[in-house]
Amino acid sequence: MREWWVQVGLLAVPLLAAYLHIPPPQLSPALHSWKSSGKFFTYKGLRIFYQDSVGVVGSPEIVVLLHGFPTSSYDWYKIWEGLTLRFHRVIALDFLGFGFSDKPRPHHYSIFEQASIVEALLRHLGLQNRRINLLSHDYGDIVAQELLYRFKQNRSGRLTIKSLCLSNGGIFPETHRPLLLQKLLKDGGVLSPILTRLMNFFVFSRGLTPVFGPYTRPSESELWDMWAGIRNNDGNLVIDSLLQYINQRKKFRRRWVGALASVTIPIHFIYGPLDPVNPYPEFLELYR
Repeated sequence: MREWWVQVGLLAVPLLAAYLHIPPPQLSPALHSWKSSGKFFTYKGLRIFYQDSVGVVGSPEIVVLLHGFPTSSYDWYKIWEGLTLRFHRVIALDFLGFGFSDKPRPHHYSIFEQASIVEALLRHLGLQNRRINLLSHDYGDIVAQELLYRFKQNRSGRLTIKSLCLSNGGIFPETHRPLLLQKLLKDGGVLSPILTRLMNFFVFSRGLTPVFGPYTRPSESELWDMWAGIRNNDGNLVIDSLLQYINQRKKFRRRWVGALASVTIPIHFIYGPLDPVNPYPEFLELYR
C-alpha cells in the first residue's frame, strides 16, 4: 500500500509542475491588433498600456473609458468605432495589474493609485486642462468615484470632469455580492497564492459567464481573449492583490459614495437588473 501512494506522489509532482508552467494562450489576431495599435507610457517606472484614437474632427469632446475587473481596455472594442463618431478623442487604458500593463508583485494595488494613473495619462497626452467625459464599468466605477471626489475638491492638477456615465459596478458596498471565488481570493490569506496558481481557463470562464445577461454572454473566443489578457505577464498571480479594492470600497465608502451623492455634473447610470453581483431591486433603490 505504501508503494502505491509513493508511485502516485511521484507521478503527481511532475504533472503539477507541468500544469503550473502551462504558457499563456497566444493572442488572437483581434487582440494582437488591439495591442499593436496601442501605446505605452511610464508611471513611476511602470509601463501602462493605453489606446488613443482621433474621431470627429472639430469636436472638443473627449471621452476616457475605465474598464472593469478582471479584464482590460479591450472590453470596449465593440463600441470603439461608434464612440469615434461621437467624440474627438477616445482614450482607454489598462489599469496597473490588468491587460498589457505591468503587473508588479508584490505590490499594494489601490484605487487611489489607479486614479492617479488616469490623471498621469491625461498629463502625458497634454489633456490635463481639458474637460473630460468619463465612461466606466465595474472596477472602473470606483476609480471614477475617486476621480470625482478629487474633482470636487477643486485641487490643481486634478481631472476636470464634464460628465460621468457609470455602468454595472458595486458602487455601494452594502448591496455588493461578490462571487465565491472573489471572496476566497480577497480574504484567503495563505490560500490565495495557491488558488491564483491553480486557476485555469475553465475555472475563469465558469466563474465569469454568469455575470453577463442570458442573451449577452461572451463567446468562447471572447472568453479566451479575456483570459489571454489576464495571463499576460502572469496577471493571474496578482488577482488576489487587485481584489483588495473590495475591502477599500468598504473602508472609503463615505468618500466615494459621498462624491456621488453631492454631484453637480451630468451623471448617468446604465444598469442591467439581472446583475447577480449588484442585485435588483436593492441596488437600484439605494442608487435612487
